[in-house]
Amino acid sequence: MYDFCINGGGMVGSSLALGLVQQGYRVAILESVMPVPFAPDQPPDLRLSAISLTSSMLLQRLGAWPHILDYRVKAYDQLSVWEDPAMAASFTASSIEAPHLGYFVENRLIQLGCHRALQNFDVRWINDTPLAAFTHTDNGVTVTLENGETLNAKYLIGADGARSLVREQAKIGSSGWQYNQQALGIIIKSDAQSGAETWQQFYPSGPRAYLPMYDNYASLIWYDSAERIKQLCGLKPEQLKNEVLQHFPDRLDPFVVLNKAAFRLTRSHASRYIQPGVILIGDAAHTINPLAGQGVNLGFKDVSALLAITEDCKPDDVSFYSRLVSDYAKPRRRDNLRMMSAMDGFYALFSNQIPPLKLVRNLLLKGADMSGPIKSGVLKHAIGMDEWKF
Repeated sequence: MYDFCINGGGMVGSSLALGLVQQGYRVAILESVMPVPFAPDQPPDLRLSAISLTSSMLLQRLGAWPHILDYRVKAYDQLSVWEDPAMAASFTASSIEAPHLGYFVENRLIQLGCHRALQNFDVRWINDTPLAAFTHTDNGVTVTLENGETLNAKYLIGADGARSLVREQAKIGSSGWQYNQQALGIIIKSDAQSGAETWQQFYPSGPRAYLPMYDNYASLIWYDSAERIKQLCGLKPEQLKNEVLQHFPDRLDPFVVLNKAAFRLTRSHASRYIQPGVILIGDAAHTINPLAGQGVNLGFKDVSALLAITEDCKPDDVSFYSRLVSDYAKPRRRDNLRMMSAMDGFYALFSNQIPPLKLVRNLLLKGADMSGPIKSGVLKHAIGMDEWKF
């Protein structure tokens, strides 16, 4: 019998698996879609994440971060946000005596780094057949694969994304909605090396952001209506470049467009994160507006909270489930809901043109730029410096 069977070997699922096997647990991972192996000459992926310092420290502790650094990572030291350029707020790593504010990393490379670290441990990978169903037993769950094979585990962990089959099979409901806006990710290559600053400007139709990547590459994020994003997706690279030049801040070095893809923006929240024999983590439990790039970092916080429990409490201990309730489900649901609400409030504040609100939000940004201790406190919380204990 396995201690844990994890459905989903993505960034969050594989990092949790890594922590569990290091603690001596027997783990099986179900992942039918494995990442493409890394090659240095590959162009950058469209899907990347802003990894907080807390998340990078977790990955370092688990032994995955050195492998990720072997691939390609971009540290950023400055974050600038504005609607009116005269009222901009700028945050720097040096202001809080931090080495960086965070890192931009392609999602696939985080996944590959965790997979490489897992090669040093006895973990069973099942890549050829996906989960079909599971049933509860006296000792946990019996997992049935589509080829008819069965696995017995004390807990089945759903790390299988926003459309989680584990959540569906467990009959755990979720609430949420799809936002009116969509996002277009655009990979560009500039004549000059990308700097260490990421920035975002707010417009009536949605924000536009610059995310530096390794070497001369960067990602542009364009939020807009679904109709506008569809129109932009239909443009040829040179046409899209001209649209970017017309509608983005005049802060870009000469560049060419390499790739693009549209992403829907959704919010969802599972009605519960656990039930006997089942645990949900990451996007299977919660998805959030990506406005501040907190999605995967919330998933890594889930991982940290679970590993703190399994460190000193076994899944067959009588107190294990109560620990899941008190130390995982309740605090993580509360923290995730708070972040969701904050992002929705921020989204609402900047998505209308009511004159008094427009004045208030610009004053807030300017005030944030001028407030010393408050500014440092907000920044430390945003990058996780007040949560360095795992």
